[in-house]
Amino acid sequence: MRELRPGLWHWEAPHPEWRDTEAWSQDVSSYAIDEGERLLLFDPLGVPSELEERARERETAIVLTAPWHERDAESLVERLGVPVYTPLPDTAQDLMDMYGITAEQAGEGSPDAVWLLREGKGEARVYSPGDRLTFGADVFRGHKRNDVVLWVESQRAVISGDTLVDFGQGLEINERWLRPGVTREEIAAGLRRSSSCRSSTCSRRTAGRSTGLRSSARCRRRSPAQVVPSASTPAVSTRPETVRARASSAVTNASAWSCVSATNSAS
Repeated sequence: MRELRPGLWHWEAPHPEWRDTEAWSQDVSSYAIDEGERLLLFDPLGVPSELEERARERETAIVLTAPWHERDAESLVERLGVPVYTPLPDTAQDLMDMYGITAEQAGEGSPDAVWLLREGKGEARVYSPGDRLTFGADVFRGHKRNDVVLWVESQRAVISGDTLVDFGQGLEINERWLRPGVTREEIAAGLRRSSSCRSSTCSRRTAGRSTGLRSSARCRRRSPAQVVPSASTPAVSTRPETVRARASSAVTNASAWSCVSATNSAS
């Protein structure tokens, strides 16, 4: 585990369902944001004992960037009794549309996070694109409605599900995981539109309302951004121009992402 910047932690752990045919590394990344009184665990897997001890002493929550990123969430809820922020899993209709299967095959929909959402084994805090989460994160749609990109303003961090990945060639939109008929350009355009009012202007909000705007140029003079996708070791940069270039390759518009800080992905 290492601290990428004050209060922003990263670690890796082997994914239990990884196979050697996968395009992503066996070791996937998780992140934590420690705000003193509050600790946020993003897509947690193999949480280090130091962080779990902190979780017992703080107001802690788990945040899933996609419902299939539940990883160790269930066991952590059992031990810590913490709430889980998550998008809703795919419905039966979603599965039929995406994979061309029958209603019988689709059943009740995806089994992702069934322990949380159907069996009531924890406190679910469901969210979706367009929401502003209570800990100060704006939610943008990624390549699916339930695969999101989070802008965590306090850390200037973008934490992504499977929409933005790094498989060794830099930050990119992974075309292999796009739904049939959806192009990389469509996803990029959506991210540009979503980020233009928040990322490039760094909107400051209090109790859900805007309290003022800072220009993207002013944002770039603040602490440097970082790119830390969970599909690989974080590609940490202390040079804003490097981050903007990487973001540009992913969404084809550097200016729209000039203030972003970090990403998180992988299954």
